[in-house]
Amino acid sequence: MRTTLTAMLVGLAVMSAPAVSYGISLGLVDTFTNNEQNWFAGGLGPPQQVPLVPPVQIPTGGPGGAGDGFLLITGTGSEGAGGRIVAINATQWTGNYLAAGVSGITADLRNFGPSDLTVRLLLENPLFGPPTETGITMFGAFLPAGSGWMHFLFPITAADLVPLEPGDNMMALLSNVTLLRIIHSTAADDSDRVVGRLGVDNISAIPEPSTLLLVSSGLASAVTRRRRRS
Repeated sequence: MRTTLTAMLVGLAVMSAPAVSYGISLGLVDTFTNNEQNWFAGGLGPPQQVPLVPPVQIPTGGPGGAGDGFLLITGTGSEGAGGRIVAINATQWTGNYLAAGVSGITADLRNFGPSDLTVRLLLENPLFGPPTETGITMFGAFLPAGSGWMHFLFPITAADLVPLEPGDNMMALLSNVTLLRIIHSTAADDSDRVVGRLGVDNISAIPEPSTLLLVSSGLASAVTRRRRRS
C-alpha cells in the first residue's frame, strides 16, 4: 500500500487545526461531545477525492444514551470516494506510541448499517508521500448488522500489528505514527468497500494490559486496607 491518497487533505487538516500541541499520550480520549475532533475522510486523486458522506458528529444516541455524542462513519459501497468505511486522524493520535507507553486503544462501536462489519485500526508513517511503514491491527472487532454498542480493546504493539508490505518495520512505525485510520477490513489488509454505517465513541489510549492489572490490583488493595482500618 504505497499511495498518497490522503496527503493533500491531511496537510489541509493539519494547517487548519487550532494552534495547540498534538501527540499521543496515555489517557487520551475522544468523546465527540461537540465535534468530529479532527477525524475526517478524503484523499488525493487526481482528482481530489472527498466522500459524499464524510464522518460526522451525531449529538445524541451514543453508548451513554440521550445527549451522548458520537462519530458516525458511512460507507456507500461504490467505486468512488466514500465507498469504504474510513475515518482518518493526523493530529492527536500521532506520535511515538512506544515512548508514550501506549500499547492499546479502546473504543465503543456500534453497527448502524445493513452489513456485518469488522473494524480494525491502520497506522502509517510518514505523513507526506507514500508511507514507508504501514501496519494494521491483527485483531478485528466484529459487529453484526444492527448490533448495539459494544466495547473493544485493540492491542497496539509490534506483535499485534500486521505489516501491509514485506519489510515494513512495526517498531519504527510505532515510534513515529503520522496517521491513524479506523477502517472496515474483513482480513488484516486494506479497507473493504461496504454499504454500512459505523458509530464510534470514547476512543481511549491505554497502557499494557498487565499495567492496568497492576493499577487495578493496587487500587483494590488500597481500598481493602482502608476498610480494615475503619
